[in-house]
Amino acid sequence: MARNLDPKCRQCRREGEKLFLKGEKCFTDKCAVERRAYAPGQHGQKSGQRLSDYGKQLREKQKIRRIYGILERQFRGIYAAAARSKGITGESLLQMLESRLDTVCFRMGFGASRNEARQIVRHNGIMVNGKRVNIPSYHVRTGDTIEVALAAKEQLRIKGASAAAASRGVPEWLEVDATGLKGTFKAMPQRSELPSTINESLVVELYSK
Repeated sequence: MARNLDPKCRQCRREGEKLFLKGEKCFTDKCAVERRAYAPGQHGQKSGQRLSDYGKQLREKQKIRRIYGILERQFRGIYAAAARSKGITGESLLQMLESRLDTVCFRMGFGASRNEARQIVRHNGIMVNGKRVNIPSYHVRTGDTIEVALAAKEQLRIKGASAAAASRGVPEWLEVDATGLKGTFKAMPQRSELPSTINESLVVELYSK
């Protein structure tokens, strides 16, 4: 299976902001963006770099792909589905990304990062409505119940991630029982509830050309 093998901290530095790809490290002063707040590479510290409109659109698309850990072909497929759906294309795109099983598990605190949550899903560690699901891109629907499988509940990484997530708070569109390691996907997130650092309209402009 194809996957992005670029160092996680390098990806954050390339986008110039925290993408929260390294779990708890992103919340400490060891974060690479905190220590080296410039792009990686030989010319990373050059200032005054100007991007064309196309460059800004491309950068935003790459940033969203990196946040959700999705490859180009997958992203194009999700965008096409969002464009066909009713409503605002950009908002539908983000809602589809947020309703992926790996992202839902990350938001619920079953993994310290999306990458870790994806690994837990692939290793048969997650149940959806009482049935085992090991497909990270599985589309979670409103009212679905997500629970860590009994055999995986004793994993220290899951317990640690759940405790850390509980201390930071859980998004409004989710309901989580941190003790029982289970939760409910209450509703699709509204745009106002999602990060303001994402500008999905640039992606719509890019694909509309």
